[in-house]
Formats: sequence, C-alpha cells, structure tokens
Amino acid sequence: MAPAITHPEKVLFPKDGITKGDVAAYYDAVAAVMIPHIRRRPVTLERYPAGIGRKGFLQKNVQAGFPEWLKRTDTPRKSGGVVHYPLACDRRSLLWMANQNTVALHVWTAREPHLPFPDVCVFDLDPSRDQPKALREAALLVRDGLKGRGITSFVKTSGSKGFHIVVPLARRTPYKQSEAFAKQFAEELAARYPKVFTVAFLKDRRGGKILIDTMRNRSGSTFVAPYSVRPRDGAPVSAPCTWEEVKSGRVGPQTFTIANMPARLAKVGDIWAPLVEPRAPRFKV
Repeated sequence: MAPAITHPEKVLFPKDGITKGDVAAYYDAVAAVMIPHIRRRPVTLERYPAGIGRKGFLQKNVQAGFPEWLKRTDTPRKSGGVVHYPLACDRRSLLWMANQNTVALHVWTAREPHLPFPDVCVFDLDPSRDQPKALREAALLVRDGLKGRGITSFVKTSGSKGFHIVVPLARRTPYKQSEAFAKQFAEELAARYPKVFTVAFLKDRRGGKILIDTMRNRSGSTFVAPYSVRPRDGAPVSAPCTWEEVKSGRVGPQTFTIANMPARLAKVGDIWAPLVEPRAPRFKV
C-alpha cells in the first residue's frame, strides 16, 4: 500500500503553481518505467520543504522517521561511521520519497549488493552558456567517439542545461576502471576538438566551451535519475530520448516536464528499456 501524501496542496514550484501533490502524482504515473532504472541504487534526496524558491538541501542519510518496509543500504562514511542510504525499490518507496518534499532523486552508478562495481558510465555535458546547436553537435561527437570504440551509448536530457550520455558497463567493472576510462575518453575528445570541449571544471577556465564532466563516475558520486524532476521553473524532467531527436533539435535539455512526460511515455514508452534488460550488451572499458 502506497503512503498517503501529506499536505498535497503545498506549492513547491511557486511560479507555476505546481504542488507537492502534483509532483507525487507525476512520480506515481512514471513509477513503472522509472523503478527499473533506479532499483537498488543508493538515493540522495534533493528536498525543498519550502518550495524551490527557497534553499533546499540534499539528504542521503536516513536514520529516523522512515517506515519499516523502506529498504536502506549502509555504506562507510569517509570521515567515519555509516551512511544509511534509502533505496527506491518499488512504487511505495518512490512515493515515500516524494512525500518528504523531494523534487529530484540522485542515484549511484552502482546497485546493491554490488556497490564497488558501477553498471553504467556517465558523461555529463555542461555548456557554459545557452548554446543549443553547439550542445547538440557536442553530444553527437561523444556518441560517435564511443561508437568508434564499438560502444553503444544512451542519451537523456538533464532537465537542466545539458545532456547525459550513458554507457552500460560489463559486470564487475571497478570504479577506478570506469573513472579512468571516462577521464581518458573526455581528455581525448577535448584534445581532438579543442574549440568544442573542455575538461576544466571551473567555469572561469572553460572559455565558453562545453565541459565533459566525468566526475559522476567516482565511487559514491551520483547522477540525476532517469525520469527525475529537476528544481527549475516549469518542473522539467531528466528524460531518456533518442539520438535522432537530439540530432534534429526536437529535444533540448528541458523539453520534457511533469506536464508532458506521461503523454510522452504513453506514445513512445521507455526508450531506455534496452539498458536494463538482463541480456543487454555491456561493454568492457
């Protein structure tokens, strides 16, 4: 039985009038396609008790105030002790998270019980400014560079400024190997296309170029979950899309929202379904 949503009338997106109830209803509507992508991944909750117009906070440690059926996983804290990460393994867990005024869910690239071994490698394209054509071309260069290595990639909107490009990894790929591959590939692209890409994390060193952020591939780091809402006006969603949609310009970083995503799913289904199939091709890096 799914938990009741308390104070559904609370406005979380003040410029749009989108309420906590609306956000919870969205997560309820997409749970069937979202859960396979995030099941058993440690979750960091991005919560906004006063709405996105006020400062929110990230929560990864759930120690109290949770139902007994909510699954958690314990991971060592670098400073000592343990972090009790919640897991979104089913619809009621997802709705419990929504009821905590959670807008966005950020997840690990690994799944319990194999947390030392990520099953995806993530490239986060972060443009320095609004440059849709350059961003599309950059995303396609990443796709083609991976394809040249015999690697199939999947793309989704970030719901923010860029695109996320994901590669499914072979089982038992350690974090160090995934991180090293991502870093080397990004540096090679930046060297090959110096007018397009940068690997400089600080904005004042990017020179207007598009950052290939590979830090999502470190142990304990997260990326925004597929189908997660983002805390921006209009309630955009980080949504899987096709490479053809990116190439044609039909899809941009904030094309999909909680308003149009259910209709999108009814029309095209889960474009990322092949990524979570048991026999999906996975790549050694």
